[in-house]
Amino acid sequence: MAQDTSSPTKTISALDDYVLLGNSGLRISPLCLGALTFGEAWGLGANQEESKKVFDLYYEKGGNFFDTANNYNFGESERFLGDYVSDKRSDVVIATKFTANTTNMQKDKRYNPNSGGNHRKSLVENLDASLKRLNMSYVDILYVHFYEYRTPIEEFMRSLDDVIRSGKALYAAVSDIPSWALSRSNTIADLRGWSPFIGLQTRYNLLDRSMEFDLQPACAEHNIGIVPWGVIAEGFLTGKYSRGSAESKSGFRNRSITKSSQSEKCWKILDEVKAVANEIGRTPVQVALNWTMQKPGVTSPLIGAKTVEQLEENLKALEFKLTPEQMKRLDDVSEPSEVPFPYGFFEIIDLNLGKKINVPAKFDTFAARFNYGTYHDLNKDS
Repeated sequence: MAQDTSSPTKTISALDDYVLLGNSGLRISPLCLGALTFGEAWGLGANQEESKKVFDLYYEKGGNFFDTANNYNFGESERFLGDYVSDKRSDVVIATKFTANTTNMQKDKRYNPNSGGNHRKSLVENLDASLKRLNMSYVDILYVHFYEYRTPIEEFMRSLDDVIRSGKALYAAVSDIPSWALSRSNTIADLRGWSPFIGLQTRYNLLDRSMEFDLQPACAEHNIGIVPWGVIAEGFLTGKYSRGSAESKSGFRNRSITKSSQSEKCWKILDEVKAVANEIGRTPVQVALNWTMQKPGVTSPLIGAKTVEQLEENLKALEFKLTPEQMKRLDDVSEPSEVPFPYGFFEIIDLNLGKKINVPAKFDTFAARFNYGTYHDLNKDS
């Protein structure tokens, strides 16, 4: 959902200012509460009591959109969430995911090669297991967790349509997929009368804007709502790290922070985030989240919190709106340094086509950026 950036004072929204997810009538909150931190099996979440406090605050503020997966904390996340919503099922939108093979992630289980993947057997068995942990008869959204390059697209799109027709899931969505596979999936679904993807989860933040090249225009073409994850770059954009303080450790989150800390550009981006935050009396987390919410196509960024205090900080990103000038400062400092072909070629297209030809509204921001922005300047000598 593209946000208006004309007013420096207008707030983004509140949790109960519901938005539509993609090409559907499903109403969701403009921030999605991720339940990856519900549970302690992975060593990065909270116990059931503390997680309940986070859930309660989000729900009491009008939040209705919750995200989990079959593998999060080896099932604890789904069990906790199912318990919390047991008496309010119709009031909430529950999204879960299949694909991950938990038998490959747990040493005490015999490895089963068919326990994960996007094929029909994995989908059916993992969805049934998720419904048992959630103690529900259906989930609102079932995500393909990631594109694994092994299962034919026709197989998982038909299988998703079958479970939707059965009533065990109401909508299909996808996470971590290349744009060509996303477009092919929805094109096949449209041609064959199957249920299309209405949402995309993908990594997107000030340090990683790769989504803008292919996935964002693909979502615009297919009217798919974008639910970004990693908005604060695994914690780097909180501002709690300083140069030289990030140690190399195992785990995706720690590796990501270490990698970011080794890039001078990442520190320059963080410095500008901090500067904007100081000017408007906000925190770096709120600025980074507010910037993301205003980007074209973004519907409901994922937020995660182990504590009530962390959730409160995230929710305050809804209380203000970065001005166009502040957005531009953050855009400029975070511009990707490399532009894949053919995006640096857009001005050559204009040269041969003509610059005064109208661009469809869904591509207007994207086209204007590559035609007249700094991307051409970066490639002007090539």
